[in-house]
Amino acid sequence: MAHLPKLEKAFKTSNCTETESLAKRLSLLLKCGDLIMLKGELGVGKTAFARALIQELSHKKEEVVSPTFTLVQVYDTPTFQIYHYDFYRIQRFEEIEELGFEEAVASGVVLVEWPCRLEDNVPQLRLEIEIKQGVKIDDRDVQFFGEETWAQRIKQEFN
Repeated sequence: MAHLPKLEKAFKTSNCTETESLAKRLSLLLKCGDLIMLKGELGVGKTAFARALIQELSHKKEEVVSPTFTLVQVYDTPTFQIYHYDFYRIQRFEEIEELGFEEAVASGVVLVEWPCRLEDNVPQLRLEIEIKQGVKIDDRDVQFFGEETWAQRIKQEFN
């Protein structure tokens, strides 16, 4: 997967509520066709981040479960559908194609956990969010990566 430039903004959160608030703020920027890659170790909070973002966009306490076993969950919002993928169990890129990934990217907002399974088949226009464990157990270091269009959008919302 091609590396993207690190965006200026980096975030440190000290609990799950702060991390969820970050996801909710990001949701305000999203529009149809956006691709968000959630990167991080197992258990670092990728699904919790996705859950907060999806609930904010759907305007309800939608039950958002990890798509680890279903591989994809689809959620309706007032303006577009959200496709939440988890590629942790994927072995070959062909499996991703069978899940309608390309069509989803063209027709809604797509969140992907474990995007490394995409290998080099990932669109350049995407936002990568890397979540790492901080010093304390509930601390998270969150870094955004993206092209200039994402840099402008992030700067607009998070300054």
